[in-house]
Amino acid sequence: MADRSFSDLSLAVLYDALNPWGRSDDFYLDLVLSARSVLDVGCGTGRLLGRALEAGHEGRLCGLDPAAAMLVQARRRAGAGGGGPGLDRRAAVEWVLGDLAAKHWEREFDLVVMTGHAFQVLLGDEELRGALAAIRQALSDDGHFVFETRNPAARAWERWTPEQVREVTDAHGEVVRVWHESEAPEAGDRVTFTETFDHPGWEQPRVSSSTLRFLDPDALDGFLTEAGFAVAERFGDWGRGPLTPTAPEIITVARPTGRGLLSPSRSLPPAPPAPDPG
Repeated sequence: MADRSFSDLSLAVLYDALNPWGRSDDFYLDLVLSARSVLDVGCGTGRLLGRALEAGHEGRLCGLDPAAAMLVQARRRAGAGGGGPGLDRRAAVEWVLGDLAAKHWEREFDLVVMTGHAFQVLLGDEELRGALAAIRQALSDDGHFVFETRNPAARAWERWTPEQVREVTDAHGEVVRVWHESEAPEAGDRVTFTETFDHPGWEQPRVSSSTLRFLDPDALDGFLTEAGFAVAERFGDWGRGPLTPTAPEIITVARPTGRGLLSPSRSLPPAPPAPDPG
């Protein structure tokens, strides 16, 4: 079941404002634009696929998400159209409601991505194994699966405190205050936290509770190997720096096993230039 921050329409409409386009989005957009067919698992508001369309992507784009409220935002972004269930004719994007068990794809995609730390909501071993098996089934033999998780060594959850309040403006000009509060890690690699939304027009704040799994590189690689993947490239930040103990991210480019590592002609596109701090 999707967390309240994604399933509650009044909260889902705030997602993009709380998570503005950044270097992680540029990283994934480069990959999407270089692939003929793309499956975005946990596509959320559809921002990545929408931007790919705006940039001229002419292949197949499919967004999958278990939260109907998020897909409402995705369809609004692309523009309402006909063409049958789940298909926006004008935007040529397939929007699929559900998780990876909702639909069977057979080697149909050159690229599968999980952005926004969506991989971390796969909490149980069997749930994770099932998701990776479905992704491997959907991916072509020369395709790539790209995702990121927060590096547990960086202990990001320690900075999720009520003192770190963010403010965004809703469609009516009202200011919504948002903050997080995390609990101590559970079972070694799981962190539960709350996300609180406070709107002046609501009788009381709305609270979403979430749990994320923080796997280290060795644990990730064990699950990937078992599912028939090998790590082709790995980065520790969105500038494609190396994975170090203090790096904030574990960004993984995985390929199905049984073929060589990325050749120069199939390597990832270069990173965009860093923004000018001035």
